[in-house]
Amino acid sequence: MTRNPASTLPPSRPGPIILAAVAFFYITVVLRTLAESRFLASWLPVYLGLELLFGVLFLLVLWRPFRRGVWPHLYFIFQSLLALFLVVLHPSLDFTNVLLVLLSFQAAQIFTDWKRWFWVVIFLLLIVLSLTLPLGAYGLALALLPSAVAIVFPAYMAIMQEIQAGQQKRQALLAELQKANRQLTEHAAQVKELSILQERDRLARELHDSVSQTMFSISLNSRATRILLERDPQRLRPQLEQLQALSQSALEQMRGLISELRPVDQ
Repeated sequence: MTRNPASTLPPSRPGPIILAAVAFFYITVVLRTLAESRFLASWLPVYLGLELLFGVLFLLVLWRPFRRGVWPHLYFIFQSLLALFLVVLHPSLDFTNVLLVLLSFQAAQIFTDWKRWFWVVIFLLLIVLSLTLPLGAYGLALALLPSAVAIVFPAYMAIMQEIQAGQQKRQALLAELQKANRQLTEHAAQVKELSILQERDRLARELHDSVSQTMFSISLNSRATRILLERDPQRLRPQLEQLQALSQSALEQMRGLISELRPVDQ
């Protein structure tokens, strides 16, 4: 079974633009609550207190996101109930639905694969139903904009995670290629060194088998020539000719070996 590379990544850290957008949405909810202070009357402290609680928990999870265990699910359940309470308490204050949009963004930040989209669908249903059930078609119209934003945020986070996964995959591939290149270079050096040793062995064998034997023959013929010079000078000429032939042969063999020792580029 092939795993999605994005599922192995740690929770994504949103960029400054996304953080600014999230902060803007949250501050808008608080400011709208303050603007509706006359309508809320005695409920204003409750709204502000719950919104503050929501914001504190949201920031804590944004700062230290987690994926494992049941804690993320419990967190989203609690935050969803808190946001729904604010919406259901006064459905006409539809702006509190924005808190569910923020949760949709955070679900995309924390989860991957099917868990991400499971929670996104849950939040979309809560956004739509929390306004449609009490307000009907008018509530559905009000829910369209936050629903669209609740889709855009997770889609953006999914794209960023895919890009990050692709970058890590390319970096891993590059590291593997560099490692393979180093291994090939080392192997090529070893092969070159082995070739040099083999060539040295071959030259040594040739020196021993041919040139050294020729030089030994020259030495013997030199001794024989000296003896003939003292005892039988008439036989000296053939001996000198043989000695010259052996010397010429040895010289040609040495030239051949020396030419093999020359660098290729010369």
